[in-house]
Amino acid sequence: MAERLTIGEFSRITHLSVRALRRYHEQDLLVPAEVDPATGYRYYSPAQVRPALTIRRFRDLDLPLADLRSLLRAESAGGEAGNRGAAQEIVAAHLRRLEDRLGRTQRAVEALRELLDPDAARTVSLEILPAQRVLAVSLDVPPGAGLGWYDTAMEELDAAVEPRPVLPPGGRYQHTLFTEGHGRATVYLPAEMPLPPGAPATVRELRLPERRAVVTTHTGPHDNLDLAYAAVGSFAARNGLGSQDLVEEVYLIGPRDTDQPDRWRTLVAWLVPPGTGRPDT
Repeated sequence: MAERLTIGEFSRITHLSVRALRRYHEQDLLVPAEVDPATGYRYYSPAQVRPALTIRRFRDLDLPLADLRSLLRAESAGGEAGNRGAAQEIVAAHLRRLEDRLGRTQRAVEALRELLDPDAARTVSLEILPAQRVLAVSLDVPPGAGLGWYDTAMEELDAAVEPRPVLPPGGRYQHTLFTEGHGRATVYLPAEMPLPPGAPATVRELRLPERRAVVTTHTGPHDNLDLAYAAVGSFAARNGLGSQDLVEEVYLIGPRDTDQPDRWRTLVAWLVPPGTGRPDT
């Protein structure tokens, strides 16, 4: 065949090692243009240089082998709209996964910077949260439920409250939701008006009492809320404040307000029994 390249020559052109090219062949990712039946020598064509480099980039980005094979089949099938669409969807789905992973990595780095900085400290205070009238959905969250229960509760509350309240939504959660993965949760929206007719049956009127809490405000994505919990929990422990087995979150600015997680602000309130703690707290 004309313009055939030995595996060594092809390796020099692409900067892919001979070992990598053999592995791509074994994985059915890049089959040589010709394999000598007598010697087993592999030969490649110049037209395979671009696919080889493409495969390398996608493997560097951890595209699963099955997806990569599907992408290569779609690419080799020609320029029909269906083939292009299939290839683009494979790439788009993987890019979304990479962006999600990059976001998690960035948030982990931010958390580690705070944890490794001996001078970093969150502002924590003991406050009295005022009594408040809310519409609420309460439920027992089962093990392994994920976060879909919260979205469902908010949809039910939104259906009962129109227009949207000025004050931000919140939630009250048993500590077992975090320690055991299941427990009691109450999601609420502040509302002064009575429960309207036709509201979902799960929504009820509730008056939150005046409550004593150790509070801090977390800025940024919810992935690092554990840092806020650590701050309020440590403050409560150091000052002998105990715990009511309840924590409250108020979503001052959240996904309902902006799709930019860096702008989210969440009040975390560690509810403590009345009258506990040292006099100086």
